[in-house]
Amino acid sequence: MTKKFAVTDVSCLDVSRSTHPISTGIGYLDHMIDQLNSHAQVGVSVTVVVVDDDREEDDDGDGRGRTRHDRANRYATEDQSELTSLVGSALGERLRILLSTAVDPGSKDGRRSSRFRCPLDEALVECTLATTTTTSEDDDGGGRLVDFTLPPYGMYPPDVGRSRIGELETDNVRTFFDSLARSSGLAMSLRKVRGDNGHHVVESAFKAFSRALRNLLDGTDAYDARYDPVANEAAWWGGHSSDAMISGCGGKTGRTGTVERSTRETSISVRIRLSDGVPHLDDDDDDDDDGGGATEGDPVVGVDTGLKTLDRFVSVLAREARMSVDVRCTGDLYVDDHHTSEDVAIALGQALDEALGTRAGLNRMWCAVGAHGEDSRSILPVSRNEIFVSIAELVVQTHARRPLQTSSFFYIDAEVEVTMDLSNRPHVIHDLFRSTSEEYAGDMSVEMIVHALESLATNSKSTVHIVERKVGTSALETSLATAMAYGRALRMCGAVDPRRAGTIASSKGTLSV
Repeated sequence: MTKKFAVTDVSCLDVSRSTHPISTGIGYLDHMIDQLNSHAQVGVSVTVVVVDDDREEDDDGDGRGRTRHDRANRYATEDQSELTSLVGSALGERLRILLSTAVDPGSKDGRRSSRFRCPLDEALVECTLATTTTTSEDDDGGGRLVDFTLPPYGMYPPDVGRSRIGELETDNVRTFFDSLARSSGLAMSLRKVRGDNGHHVVESAFKAFSRALRNLLDGTDAYDARYDPVANEAAWWGGHSSDAMISGCGGKTGRTGTVERSTRETSISVRIRLSDGVPHLDDDDDDDDDGGGATEGDPVVGVDTGLKTLDRFVSVLAREARMSVDVRCTGDLYVDDHHTSEDVAIALGQALDEALGTRAGLNRMWCAVGAHGEDSRSILPVSRNEIFVSIAELVVQTHARRPLQTSSFFYIDAEVEVTMDLSNRPHVIHDLFRSTSEEYAGDMSVEMIVHALESLATNSKSTVHIVERKVGTSALETSLATAMAYGRALRMCGAVDPRRAGTIASSKGTLSV
């Protein structure tokens, strides 16, 4: 039986743009597929046509007599299940070829995996991808949609959500991803963490998939057990020297922000300097150390706000972000902690916004985990199979004579994940401290820690989702784990990706509100 639809001009080009359009006949689907161009840096094109049908030759013979809506949605009233399945399969086949050429980041069995969460102001969706060892779609080890929890799409109608977004029937979002997973050979999961807006849930899913795909191609990852920002940045920059790549990004190596403000309540001075945005492969290499002390590019952190908890929070965040900061505040602590903590966060956010500039050429999005262990030791997080993975890795590291990542084996008290987008659209959603009975974290009230986070994100014009993955034994533990995760996410969001050639990571081409 001849298929009703056929696809032409299908392409998935690595770090390149296709000269062909995305034209599936459903406008909203086109817009979602276009996220791969901006966020996966994969040049995607696909055109759907009807086999043995002359409707494309109506309206003066070239379709120009129809409205833009009609042209973009020319197949919306047809069998969308067949169409979305065909488009997903066609793109998946091209992605399978592209993935086969990707550099293996060192997995023993040739499999690779990645995870990404995309933060929108009304949705957070997580995508996990894993390559499989077989090439047959019919094999149990082949590509498949392992988990899919996006529905309902929005809050309205209650408990049901939207049945259609634009002209796309929402049931076929799953159809598209299922077909793409099978034909690409990827084991894929799409999980809605939160989201009340149907449009944004689907958009977050496509962006999360795009970012996870980019990580899979690069060999980078946002997995907590494999957190390595230097390796991630180096994967983007390849073997090029820092000097050459700085020149290729316009020569801007200093990203600074300064804010001074004085009111009847506080007097504040904030100066920050972000890292130059390029990887320093000797960041953690002590072999060439010339006697200790900070090397060029190391962050210098000085914080004195009068609140020890706030000082510690900002210091942890800055060091994880590889950001030099000098924060000084004299506030009315004889009243309470409100004005000091709020105004410091506002000033820090404003300085950060200034340092980030237009966001052109930046990675823009990332998700990171922070953890804090017993005896207040800051640690690297471990996987969910904590003890068994740790013991196995200890044996492997010892046998291979690799430097032991001893911090991976500490007991974790608190674990927090921060997902960030330098979006120019301020928004914060969190579930912190829902289980705590404490009013204070050290010398700072819990409510002001939350308010400071909101003020920081708002004034740095960032979208931030915070998820408390493991409840700490104290509010202070949770606060410091949050600072660690926030700093790690910020470092990767603010890192320069030279492949973007100074462009904005957005399908709109701008982040202007």
